[in-house]
Amino acid sequence: MLRPSMPEIIGPNGDAYSFVVAVAKRAREIAEETEEKNEPLEEKPVRVAVDEFAAGKCRYEIVEGRPAKDAPQDEPED
Repeated sequence: MLRPSMPEIIGPNGDAYSFVVAVAKRAREIAEETEEKNEPLEEKPVRVAVDEFAAGKCRYEIVEGRPAKDAPQDEPED
């Protein structure tokens, strides 16, 4: 099976960084789920995650103006 390229998946206005982060998060979820169920994976979790995004089974959303979970917070000025 031919795999679609990243630009084909995210489209012309897509953000590659956000896509990569979303794929990584989904791949971790897949790995954790299969480990909990003691099921073997036929393909690597990242490949499964990319395939899910390409098939439209997973989506990601960019939320602007919201700091990242681990982002340092600005100190209030006195």
